[in-house]
Amino acid sequence: MSDAPTTAFAKRKVPLLFLTVLVIATAGLVYELIAGTLASYVLGDSVFQFSTIIGVYLSAMGLGAYLSRFVVERVVIRFVEVELAAALIGGFSAPFLFYVFAYADAFRVLLYGTVVVIGALVGIELPLLMRILEKELDFKELVAKVLTFDYLGALLGSLLFAIVLMPTLGLVRTSLLFGMLNGAVALMTTWVLGDLIYRPIRWRLRAKGVLLLVALAAAFVGADRLTQHAEAELYDDRVIFAEQSRYQRVVLTRGALGVQLFLNGNLQFASHDEYRYHEALVHPAFSLRPDARRALVLGGGDGLAVREILRHEGVETVTLVDLDPAMTDMARRVSVMRQLNEGSLDDPRVTVINDDAMVWIDENGADLEPYDVVIVDFPDPNNFSLGKLYSSRFYALLRHVMHPGTAVIVQATSPLYARRSFWCIERTMAAAGLHTAAYHTLVPSFGEWGYVLAMGRPFDRPREVPDVEGLRFLNDDAMQAMFVFGQDMQPPDDIEINRLDTQALVQYYDQEWSRLER
Repeated sequence: MSDAPTTAFAKRKVPLLFLTVLVIATAGLVYELIAGTLASYVLGDSVFQFSTIIGVYLSAMGLGAYLSRFVVERVVIRFVEVELAAALIGGFSAPFLFYVFAYADAFRVLLYGTVVVIGALVGIELPLLMRILEKELDFKELVAKVLTFDYLGALLGSLLFAIVLMPTLGLVRTSLLFGMLNGAVALMTTWVLGDLIYRPIRWRLRAKGVLLLVALAAAFVGADRLTQHAEAELYDDRVIFAEQSRYQRVVLTRGALGVQLFLNGNLQFASHDEYRYHEALVHPAFSLRPDARRALVLGGGDGLAVREILRHEGVETVTLVDLDPAMTDMARRVSVMRQLNEGSLDDPRVTVINDDAMVWIDENGADLEPYDVVIVDFPDPNNFSLGKLYSSRFYALLRHVMHPGTAVIVQATSPLYARRSFWCIERTMAAAGLHTAAYHTLVPSFGEWGYVLAMGRPFDRPREVPDVEGLRFLNDDAMQAMFVFGQDMQPPDDIEINRLDTQALVQYYDQEWSRLER
């Protein structure tokens, strides 16, 4: 029996096949976004990862489209088989890659290999479907409708991924869900075009589809356990909290040295020595402004910098602006975090705003009363989205919420391990018209860590610690020592300013920290 379309092919079935185009286009785009997101999480440099993933994926689609010309018989059967393969490989792609990263050394090879296979399968799908439809529609109408639904599916996939899927399901469940959709398309095809498939083959395909859907559904239900098992291998200590937000993977671990916070696998603090980092981050600003009433914290959604600010009794209001509500919610509701931050985010003096700091300042800065102290505690600039928050444009905007006497402190990565990155931040702040003083301290979890203190007018380096209770690290001697740099941390001569269009800082950071990882 030939499976070529005939006049018996009911026109009422055509809309269902165009719906199939929409589904497979959406699924293909989502698989691509999953691979790019996961790669940026574990490898950093999101622009590079997404660029290479997109390039490889589109090339693989071209390869798949070329390979489709060799399918000359049983087109419907081959289409169903391709859908089942896409359901299997695409659906399990995220859990597979999580496990590969945890247990294997060839993550990049298997990542791009997976992208090539999925891209090739997606590239085969549409040509086969067009050949199924070609005798039912005029060629111009066929091409126009197929491409329309294909592009609409891509739009739908991109919007769903960012707005709905990532915040609610996370990477693993999203890939499994779309695997189930591909499997459902395969099963639907065996009914819609069942008269074009030999009965024994038809039932064999249906059995495979049902078994695959059961496996995907079971993995979907047990996704948390799958992810926890992989993460247990990634981290040295026991995972006590994990959440996939719209922006990042938030993980808390607990071990012999206390609690540790990781964002996308990168250590943010360890409870046994975080006080050194946060005391150094906050209190030098109050040495310059002991009369400070209004404080602004950008980043720092864990509430630890706010904790240090609230030690100063003169502070009347603290505004915390952090992009990710998952971070601030975690800081409020997870008991170990509440203990560490001493419930700082629930203090009546504190206002929490979940927004992009750069956007928030740009939109609101001109209408705000200037702050006396500004603490900038962003994650390290390991991608361009974060790099913009260390740019000359950002520091120019920051001046909108400052008066000449406002004291600003920016965490600035390591002056020892990332010397060019550190001094790039300092030079960029100075280029924005700020008077700066760089300093550093030892945080055992991180190593030697750096900060930049700045004001809108010239100032003398602080020499005395503010008169507050509860300090565990800072005293007058430590304060003065922080502003002294050894020979191996002196600024290089040829440092570029970090501008939005060049993002020199991200390049410095990637080069310096990658060298250490080799």
